[in-house]
Amino acid sequence: MKWKDAFGSAMEELKAIRALLAPVARLDDPTAGLTALHGEVTQSRLKVLEAIQGGITGLREENREVRRRQDRMISDLNETRVELRQLLELADILRPLAGRQAAAEEPGDVAGPYPPTEPAPDPTPATGPTAPTAAQPPASPDTDSQGGTMEHQAQSEPEHGDQDDVLKQRIEAAYQGNSTPTAPSPAAASSSAGGQEEDRRVTHGVLLLKAAGVASVDLVAHRDTWEWLTALAVDHDHFRTPPSVEDVKEGRIQTVLSGRSLIGLLIKLWDTRHTTTPLEADWALATTAYNRIAAELTGVDKEGQTIRIVLDDGLPTESGD
Repeated sequence: MKWKDAFGSAMEELKAIRALLAPVARLDDPTAGLTALHGEVTQSRLKVLEAIQGGITGLREENREVRRRQDRMISDLNETRVELRQLLELADILRPLAGRQAAAEEPGDVAGPYPPTEPAPDPTPATGPTAPTAAQPPASPDTDSQGGTMEHQAQSEPEHGDQDDVLKQRIEAAYQGNSTPTAPSPAAASSSAGGQEEDRRVTHGVLLLKAAGVASVDLVAHRDTWEWLTALAVDHDHFRTPPSVEDVKEGRIQTVLSGRSLIGLLIKLWDTRHTTTPLEADWALATTAYNRIAAELTGVDKEGQTIRIVLDDGLPTESGD
């Protein structure tokens, strides 16, 4: 009966092997095997991606709202600055008038609005007493000032109009490439400094005419510089904020300005570089931006080339980013 004993032992070993392979067989079970594990991992991955996407969308909305609030704040600050400038100009106009009024109201002041009366000459034995002259009422200071102001306006307005006409003619002649522009006004030709200032105004006018003939320009700058430019030009009637501003690498932005917006930006840069104190940040930014735009507009030859203004000396002016 040895074969029975061998057969029994073999069956015992087979049962033991089946017991060992039982966990491995469960891997093929669709409810608890590899398939179920793969489904759970996929579901977990989708939930994580959904949570991340929701968080990114919320952050983008918050970022857009912060930018909108920042733009409104910059606009309000610009309006406040314009009002302060108007108040300063009004104060400069009223200050001398207040000084004159205070001086006229001081008692015993001979420099008042009425001229001092001359003493009557003493009678002499040879000629006898002089006949009293007819008393003449003093002329009203208001009448004199109004008449003088009207006369001054009548004289200054034609002269100012003539100067503007001459300036327009010179700008148009320079823009059309005419080598014999109209002769400058006598006031501008009287001194070399006045002539240089007139030439700068002509050059500025030519830039404005070139900007008016441009459909659009590409502008590349750092976001901080772009925010300063928009804050400077946003209160100009012809400046329009571009519909899209693209973020590029290293904090730079790229956008497109129309020729009309470029005119408004040039005018504000021109005013800022002439009114701000030298060696200040506004003066440096306005001068550099104006000269960079002028350099690109000067080379326009109506050949249909793309005008690209780069306010970054680390980038080439013609190649892409």
